[in-house]
Amino acid sequence: MATTREWNVRIFIFEEEGTTTARAVLDTGESTITGRGVARCNPEDVDIPEIGDELAASRAMAELGRQLMRVADRDLQGVGAGPLPPRTQASFGWPDPNL
Repeated sequence: MATTREWNVRIFIFEEEGTTTARAVLDTGESTITGRGVARCNPEDVDIPEIGDELAASRAMAELGRQLMRVADRDLQGVGAGPLPPRTQASFGWPDPNL
């Protein structure tokens, strides 16, 4: 049977004196996870607040993704699924950039 769930992410952005801080909050309906990100304007650069917002928000969302993956890993281990085997490199030839 097909099901549909909706998870909501809200992003809060705070700016103060050349520093932008973002907080991304995932609400699954059962739990919440929060990621944070910061962007600072280089004093030599032109201050364009939208760029700071984008950087801080993307960093907050990336942190949120890492935390969600850790939760999933713990849940997998809780049901007996072990960790993935370590990646290995080829013993000859060019190294695989995906490893």
